[in-house]
Formats: sequence, C-alpha cells, structure tokens
Amino acid sequence: MSMASIDFLNTAQAAYWNGAGGRRWADHLDRHEALFRPISDRLIDVADARPGEFVLDIGCGSGATTIEFAARVAPEGEALGVDVSETLLRHARERAPEDVPARFIHADATLYEAPPGEIDLVASRFGVMFFADPTRSFANLRAGMKPGGRLAFACWRAARENPWMIVPLRAAAGHAPPLPELGPEDPGPFAFADENRVRRILFDAGFLDVDVEPEDYQLDIALGGGLDAAVDAALSLGPASRMLEDQPEPARAAAAAAIRDAFARHADGDRVPLGAAVWFVTARNPD
Repeated sequence: MSMASIDFLNTAQAAYWNGAGGRRWADHLDRHEALFRPISDRLIDVADARPGEFVLDIGCGSGATTIEFAARVAPEGEALGVDVSETLLRHARERAPEDVPARFIHADATLYEAPPGEIDLVASRFGVMFFADPTRSFANLRAGMKPGGRLAFACWRAARENPWMIVPLRAAAGHAPPLPELGPEDPGPFAFADENRVRRILFDAGFLDVDVEPEDYQLDIALGGGLDAAVDAALSLGPASRMLEDQPEPARAAAAAAIRDAFARHADGDRVPLGAAVWFVTARNPD
C-alpha cells in the first residue's frame, strides 16, 4: 500500500509504525504479547466472537488477537486484520496457523472500504486511539457492519492511572529531550482516556448502546525475569522507548540506569508489577 492510500492525517502514525515503532515491536513480539495477554484475553471474552462470523480487527499489529478471533469463528467465519504497518503485518502472516481463517491487509481503517453490511464484529486492542479523526474513522467502519453488528475495543485510561508507562518515562526524563506535548484529544496512547469523549465519538459516528467499563491490571513488566528484563521491556515498549529511540548510547545507558532504580522500588522478587488501567468499550450498529 502506498502512502497515498493512507489518510493524510494518519501519515505520521503510519510512518512511525513502518519505522522505529514497528521494528521495536517486531523485535520483541513474544514478550509484548505475553505482557498484554490478560488484556487480550479479556477483550476476546468481551467481544464474544461467534462461529461463522466475520470479524474486522483494527490495528492488528503482529496478529495475535486476529488469530484468536479466527479460532473463535472457525471454520465458516473469518477474521481480517487491518494495520498501517507492513512491518508488523509480515510477522502476522508468518505467525498465523494454516488451519485458522485469518488473513491480513495493509490498510488505513479511516479509508478502508469494507463490503457494506458484511461485518459482524469490529474489534481492536489498543489500535483506535491513534485515529486523527476518530469520529470519521468509526463512521467508516460502521458503514461495513451488518445491522446490529457489534463493536468492542480496549484502550488506555489516563496516563496517571498507567504507571507501567509513566514510571519509566519519568525516570528517563532529563536524559533525553521530552516527547512532543500532546493535547488530551491528540492521537496517542491516552487519546481515549476521557470516557465522555469516547461516548461522544461513538454516538456521533452512529453507534448505539455504548458501554465503557474500567478494568485494572498489575502488569509484570519483567515477566518474571528480574530488573534487567524489566528495563529491557521499558526500552522497547511505551513512551520511554519512543523518547530514547534516537539518543546516543551514553544517554540511553544513563536513562536505563535511572529506570532500573525506579523499577527496583516496585520489585517483588523477580517480578516488577505496575498498574495498568484500561477501558473496555462496546457498542452496537443500529438494526
């Protein structure tokens, strides 16, 4: 897919996920998927994909949730993963088992034209907060949904409620230039932190029965591997990794040491559990 087939408002996100962001995720696929597994499992349950259904998985990345949805709708159904990152989609295609009906396309959900009235379920794990014009994007997705079709996605709540991201970011501050300051509605991990904004976007896009439910997690950033593993994770995932990605090695080393010290205050043996706050959002296309 050429950049011309990405909405111009989303080109920065597409460039990032086809560049440094996508490469970092791809380099640590198994670790990242293991970290988010409890959230993925909850999304799969909330979405309630059923045999024979057609599922559209937005921002599917390396395809873990798409493959799980495909297993739920098999053998007659299908799960289609959509992402702007060809870097990650290559891994998704390689990882998909031959016996599940999963396929993947390189596309921008804001412009993607699904066959009208064919989608039973639109789902996403942390993929929709990056829409530059979310109302337009969700309206476009709804146009491909069946009457009564379902929407289910997971998104982050406020930054202050997500120390798994904020603790390493604050520790690294001073060792690298700060990230560009984002407004509360700018595309980014916390763009859907405001429950009222989420409801407004979906109602304006034409959805009904919008439900926004909070859930809290303790994510073991180390995955049982101790402080060094936790630091490695922080340098490959989340806003601290983005802040440090182009920095010289001395700055990265100093930031890593500061992050290690910060994580040590939260360590429990070989675990480093830190809070994560998520919204699980569901809605319905009108009948």
